Amino acid sequence: MLRRQQRKRRDYLYEKHAEGAERVQLEKKRRVREALEEGKPIPTELRNEEHELRRLIDLDDQDRAGTFHLSESPAFIFSLLFVSPRNAIDDEYANAALGEPKILLTTSRNPSQPLTQFAKELKVVFPNAQRMNRGGQVISEIVDSCRAHNITDLILVHEHRGQPDGLIVSHLPNGPTAYFGLLNVVTRHDIRDRKAIGKMSEAYPHLILDNFTTKAGERTANILKYLFPMPKPDSNRIITLANRDDYISFRHHVCEKHGGPKSIDLKEVGPRFELRLYKIRLGTVEQNEAKDEYTLRPYMNTAKKQKILGA
Repeated sequence: MLRRQQRKRRDYLYEKHAEGAERVQLEKKRRVREALEEGKPIPTELRNEEHELRRLIDLDDQDRAGTFHLSESPAFIFSLLFVSPRNAIDDEYANAALGEPKILLTTSRNPSQPLTQFAKELKVVFPNAQRMNRGGQVISEIVDSCRAHNITDLILVHEHRGQPDGLIVSHLPNGPTAYFGLLNVVTRHDIRDRKAIGKMSEAYPHLILDNFTTKAGERTANILKYLFPMPKPDSNRIITLANRDDYISFRHHVCEKHGGPKSIDLKEVGPRFELRLYKIRLGTVEQNEAKDEYTLRPYMNTAKKQKILGA
């Protein structure tokens, strides 16, 4: 079992590296082709490879010349020649929509009562989630068990002095793994006025993703949205993930129609919290040797000016 998993991981990394090199080569050919068509000089960093890139461009034109029908529009042919194909190996969520996610939710060792209560509420937030008591199990054993039972995502919740302060989302079997900081956690258990909050629904929720416009933002949005299955059109449950200054606000509501379709009452059901992304790793959570795709660096001189996830 272990050797098979190591072999699959090696094959995955090799294919990922090969497609990454192919994408770089495709970008170089695109830049050379645009320079030739617009009559501009070849970019300085590509002049040493100009002869080889021109030869590859001519070969691509010859291979594709016979695949187009004469009735096709020039815009269609241009799109096939210059648009990069979707990368199925590099996109770990390419097949995520083919089935519903299966989530395993657990905590750090010896969890306090607030952390246990927060984990119980998260189990209801994520459909098809199972909560497991951590006990004395190590991370590698948990990940191996998840792979054996076709678990798609592993969520770990951490705490500091009784306050939940960390959330790790690891996509299986090959990653990625996102590390979030938790802030301003308010659970349903903390709200004393039970009449002010709505009833917790277990229907599949509609998702609202706001202001994830950058490349890192789209990556983060994919990691979070594929934790939820496809909802039915008449579902009255809404989950909002809104990015403001790289802090992701999580809100959970239900809508009730008391006086007809034009009268909608929106009630927050909780929990609510803020997420702060500080790392995305290309492997799973137990693979410390995996490469980091993104790391938060808050102490750089320009850190306050940068918007990592969105505008």
